[in-house]
Amino acid sequence: MRCHALDGTCGRAARPIARVILLFLGLIAWCGSETALAAGEHDMEKGMPGTHVAGPTTPFATMMETAMTVMDDGMKRAPMTGDPDHDFAAMMIPHHQGAIDMAKAELLYGKNPVLRRLAQEIVVTQNSEITVMQTQLQKQPAGGSH
Repeated sequence: MRCHALDGTCGRAARPIARVILLFLGLIAWCGSETALAAGEHDMEKGMPGTHVAGPTTPFATMMETAMTVMDDGMKRAPMTGDPDHDFAAMMIPHHQGAIDMAKAELLYGKNPVLRRLAQEIVVTQNSEITVMQTQLQKQPAGGSH
């Protein structure tokens, strides 16, 4: 198979994508039933989305809920221009920041060494990817189209 990436990073490019997919699948499993996830249940008084925990939320649950709320808000507020490149980057920046914020919660409260290592990698790779997307957005001409 021939590498078509401009910078020759074909093998390395798949790893961050695989990590994001694994994180997403883990969050789906963690959030509870498919019905609750599909319905988008977010009950701050009961803990994490899709869960029904009685009593006060934990600091971890609060950090995760905040990360998701900020991410959702940032994605909804991302300025859409109709240019796929612009719109992709504008939406992915808050999405990646949400993943970074969730990874930081794992680093503060998680004990599983595999998940902590994954969280560290998420912080590093997604910060780097945010920088790339911000740079590309700044290079685009006014109006967002090529």
